[in-house]
Amino acid sequence: MAELPAVAVAISTRDRPDALARCLASLQAGRQQPAEIVVADQSETPPTDELGPPARRIHPRSGGLAAAQNDAVRATTAPVVAVLDDDCVADPGWIEAIARAFADPELGFLSGPVQPLGDEEPGTHAVATRTSMDRRRLDGRTLPWDAGSGNNFAFRRDWFERIDGADERLGPGAPGKGGLDMDLFRRLLRAGAPGVYEPDAVVFHERVSTAGRLARRVPYGYGMGACCVLWLREGDAQALPVLGRWVAMRSNRLARSFARGRWLAVREEVLVLAGTARGIGFGIRAPRAPQA
Repeated sequence: MAELPAVAVAISTRDRPDALARCLASLQAGRQQPAEIVVADQSETPPTDELGPPARRIHPRSGGLAAAQNDAVRATTAPVVAVLDDDCVADPGWIEAIARAFADPELGFLSGPVQPLGDEEPGTHAVATRTSMDRRRLDGRTLPWDAGSGNNFAFRRDWFERIDGADERLGPGAPGKGGLDMDLFRRLLRAGAPGVYEPDAVVFHERVSTAGRLARRVPYGYGMGACCVLWLREGDAQALPVLGRWVAMRSNRLARSFARGRWLAVREEVLVLAGTARGIGFGIRAPRAPQA
């Protein structure tokens, strides 16, 4: 077997010290330890002073999640970097599974399942729908929303640098509101990075309230609409077909939910589609991508 590469973990956080402590504890409890953990802390409240080895805190640039993610990744030194949200818990085998997958020197990036954390309670909802436990290869034909989730992925550093990192116009805290992970996956695949969806690389995401879930729907659609237009502006010939597939999928979900009387789901899909329309407008008028 090829030698397993060192894996760093990049975490972005903002005013969630308890969630961050839980996230870091899950990494420390893993069967294999990360080579390093970099926490990009944009908190407005005083941060927790002690993170515990091997974690270290940096104070990233303002500008949202993408800026923090870029700064966190570029503060690491390992050849493979895994990205984890602060409100997630890593499975004990998470780092081990990532390192094992990247023993393949051709692998460019990896994504994995995001399962709900804890027991289901009334009025709470799972965040991610990418829970499949089937391993599959990812390539240029993979639709961005089928490639993975932004709270559980890893990449080889040289591929991240080759595409100039995360687009700081996108994602929470930036004008593009969402789409940060979809854009990153699309550009990696478009650049030729071989990818894999690895079912052994599991993380668990805390559930959200109904209000919290609804609040995510417009930014989610906004980001996808923005991404597709930005890709078109970059000369991506598949950008419009991808946008068409996205709108058709969300419209079909809306129609099925309406037919079944699932009114919360109807509301969600209306918000996603409304956000998509607004995001298309942002994509048209957005300035050129700044250098990270």
